[in-house]
This record gives sequence, C-alpha cells and structure tokens, in this order.
Amino acid sequence: MSEIMRRRASDNVYLHRDFHNALNIGLDYLNKHFGRGAVVEYLRQFAKSFYAPLSRKLRRRGLSALKAHLEHLYALENGTIRVVCARDELRFESEYCPAVKHIGKMKEKVSPFFIETERTIYEAVCEGTPFAYELVSYDPKTGKSVQRFYRRKK
Repeated sequence: MSEIMRRRASDNVYLHRDFHNALNIGLDYLNKHFGRGAVVEYLRQFAKSFYAPLSRKLRRRGLSALKAHLEHLYALENGTIRVVCARDELRFESEYCPAVKHIGKMKEKVSPFFIETERTIYEAVCEGTPFAYELVSYDPKTGKSVQRFYRRKK
C-alpha cells in the first residue's frame, strides 16, 4: 500500500540562505565583466520590481510599513535588530547581517559589493515615496550596520 504526501512550499520552514551566497558570487561576476555600475543597476532594477509592494505600503502607511517589513525579514533570517520608529524617521541597527554570516560559514569571501544589497536596494525602495535612505555605518566583515530612513524635506 502506498501513501501520498501532499505538501506546499508554504508548509516548509523559510530557508533561502544559499541564495545569499549565489547573490554574492553574482555580484562579483557582474562587477568583473560589466563594472560597478552594472552591479548597482541590477540591484536597483531588482528592488524596483520585487519590492514594489513595499514601496506602495511605504507611500500609503509611512514608516510603520517599513518597520513591520524589517522586523519580519530579520525574524525569518534569525537575525536581531533594534528599531526606533517615529513618524518622520526610522533608524535600525543590526549587530550582524544574517546573509554575511552565512556566506562566512560557507568559507566564502564576502563581495565588496555586498554592501549594495543594503544601500542600493533601500534607496530604490524609497524612490517615489516621501522618504529617503541613509546607510549610516556598515562593517563589511560582519554586516553590522546602522541604517536610517527619513522624511524628505519638501
């Protein structure tokens, strides 16, 4: 007698850590063959498409939408952040980036362009919204960072 097991992707624990390593390698490839501009443009196009729903929420609901996104994302990745959110500014700090940590565990060198997965992506998310983004500090060895989103001056 055979049994049929039915599962959906949503039944599984969220895991995509190896995506980070593939992205890391891809960023180096783009830079080597097409230059830094191609790295930034690729990430910008990705962000404008993949994070379009987040940008819409940011326009409609303000920084509380971004706060919810960041807390959810870091919870999925088993990372921790400290978030301070007000009406006109959101600031968050992480002791390490879960993606950078995973790349290190795989004994791979973190691309010098991996920083753009923060800077370029969040700048693109903010395009067309009342908010701007600033990467205040970033440690390329750990991904430890301080990041800030703030209301643009009119």
